[in-house]
Amino acid sequence: MEKLITRKEAAKLLGISLTTLDEARNSGLISYVQYVPNGCVYFTDASLQEYIAKCTIRAKPSEKKNTYRNVRKQK
Repeated sequence: MEKLITRKEAAKLLGISLTTLDEARNSGLISYVQYVPNGCVYFTDASLQEYIAKCTIRAKPSEKKNTYRNVRKQK
């Protein structure tokens, strides 16, 4: 069985506030474990990794220039 991570530990690992974590949980961006209604909320390592993957935006490669100089426009 995977180790369960508390809300406070999960927020610290992700580098976000508890409020942001709760908003992500309530909006369905991150999966969680809750044994009884209105009970403690836990997260798994896999759910944290999945959340990171969902929130990651890949950088677009920049266009290569032939030269580093800015060529002046001719008048």
